[in-house]
Amino acid sequence: MKEFHCGSLVPGCDWHTRHDEEAEVIRRATEHLRQAHGETIIRESMIEAIRSRIVAKKNAA
Repeated sequence: MKEFHCGSLVPGCDWHTRHDEEAEVIRRATEHLRQAHGETIIRESMIEAIRSRIVAKKNAA
């Protein structure tokens, strides 16, 4: 399971997501950045910033 916390990129944001696939975590994170933070252009550097902040989590029991 992979997890991303938006607050690691946008201080003060409590939103987070998790999924088995890194690509889905990134898709969800970019959609969140568009909707919640008004980002209209998602550059490769933003994708890399998200990717570098994804952490592996053990599946919840």
